[in-house]
Amino acid sequence: MSEENDSRQIRVATFNVSMEATNYRSDGDEKLNEKALQEQLSSGNNSQIKNIAEIIQRVRPDIILLNEFDYIENTDIGISAFIKNYLNKSQKPDTKSIDYPYVFLAPVNTGEPSPFDFNRDGVANGKGGDAWGYGNYPGQYGMVVLSQFPIDEKKVRTFKHFKWKDMPGALQPKIPESGEHWYSEAQWQAFRLSSKSMWDVPIIWKGEPLHLLAQHPTPPVFDGPENRNGFRNHDEIRLLADYLSGESYIYDDQQSNEPFSGKRFVIAGDLNASVHSKETVPGTMELLFEHSLIDAQFIPTSSGGARNDPSDPLAKEHTAFWKSRADYVLPSKQGLVVVGGGVFWPQPQHRLFRLVKDRQASSDHRLVYLDLVWQQL
Repeated sequence: MSEENDSRQIRVATFNVSMEATNYRSDGDEKLNEKALQEQLSSGNNSQIKNIAEIIQRVRPDIILLNEFDYIENTDIGISAFIKNYLNKSQKPDTKSIDYPYVFLAPVNTGEPSPFDFNRDGVANGKGGDAWGYGNYPGQYGMVVLSQFPIDEKKVRTFKHFKWKDMPGALQPKIPESGEHWYSEAQWQAFRLSSKSMWDVPIIWKGEPLHLLAQHPTPPVFDGPENRNGFRNHDEIRLLADYLSGESYIYDDQQSNEPFSGKRFVIAGDLNASVHSKETVPGTMELLFEHSLIDAQFIPTSSGGARNDPSDPLAKEHTAFWKSRADYVLPSKQGLVVVGGGVFWPQPQHRLFRLVKDRQASSDHRLVYLDLVWQQL
């Protein structure tokens, strides 16, 4: 779709593409090359990235959020290289190249060193669990927005530095045995809530802003009985819900606490949460599903997901090979009507199954999309 072809309908997608440096290690190679992604982007010949590009070319979203695309500040060797060397080149005879002239990216908390021993292993090394968000180098597991419509960059808001302590009623982790807070007072005063960031990216469609609300909260696992990642996941998603509700405690990275006033919006991202997951803190996704401004009725599905776990009647809704609905595109009730959508997940016998057969083929997540029609307010 394009603005020229149908200005009243738009396709919005999210895709965790697993395009971070550890994905490009050779078998048996323990050394981490932080520049691995940019090296593969320059080649134009990496099979996993070619498959990612082919999936995007086949689905052809007008706007797409890429999760787990390493943050590379120099766009010429980062996202622009992906567009030029992969998306702008037809990956198969029956696919057309696709272009995204508008891009937004910004730094994230993952891998950014903190001075604290957050994981309580006795060493504050600034990496992994001791970074502001889990990561082995700054920018790992970053995210980027691609759009065929102009982005109003002057009005973009980011929430990378919002502190967890400033959320009223925050789920502050405690050690169950002792009742002691997991994070020391100094750590809690400094702790950033977003494991990556939260973005409000206004995209101009039909002369008005469509706010893409992008997020990638931490997985609610890889911790202990204190459930620090589970609580953080909950409160990251709560931050998004409270932002839509206009809660006055929220401030952006410019220290503005101006309430959200957008009319049309779409939430997009790998939220690492599900109402059916035992790891997700109960009530987490309900913060969005039951929000008065969000239309969560349409659930994208796939036949490939259903085949991935035939014993689960909800498997058609799954967006990750590990059998969960983790990735979401959720529109506003105002000004948008859902007319379709899906999850790109071909069945094993389908000729395109090669694109999703395992993590090495593309990703452990699937591209999720909605087709939306403009509705006059």
